Amino acid sequence: MSVHGSGTFEGADVIWVDEHLCFLAEGLRTNEEGADQVERILREIGVTEVVRVGLPHGAMHLDGPLGIIDRDLAVVWPLRTPFKVVSTLRQRGFRFIEVDDEREAQDCLPMNFVALAPGEILMPAGGLAMRQKYETAGVRCYVVDIGECIKAGRGIHCMTGFLKRDAVCNTTRGEEY
Repeated sequence: MSVHGSGTFEGADVIWVDEHLCFLAEGLRTNEEGADQVERILREIGVTEVVRVGLPHGAMHLDGPLGIIDRDLAVVWPLRTPFKVVSTLRQRGFRFIEVDDEREAQDCLPMNFVALAPGEILMPAGGLAMRQKYETAGVRCYVVDIGECIKAGRGIHCMTGFLKRDAVCNTTRGEEY
């Protein structure tokens, strides 16, 4: 699949919640035509709910102000996360960890993590306040020093690309995610 014509799209503007729901953002890097093309493909592969949102000025991608850590836990940056995202997740019973220190969020990118498994993340060193919030919420944090990458404006999530994500079984409810 490729976005063509006047459409523009970058993968960091899609956040998967589960196999049936994802958020698709329009903003600096993804325009309406590109989002339209991507939404058609998502629906063709079986995504039943594509929630379209606009990004606020200053947000490059949707994965900057939003991260999914577990089946019911998300990290949000209140001043940058679209309201529709928060309200949709809240309707599904999500809990939230909020970023309230903008300087820390920009300096060491503690929201720029990779979820390794439900409730487990790989995150950059630094960001001690966010790490404490994660751990208080029951998240297991694996920390790595990526200081040189951060100087170039990149984080752990920016350096990864998912080709396939296996379903995770919730043993208490016998459901797959």
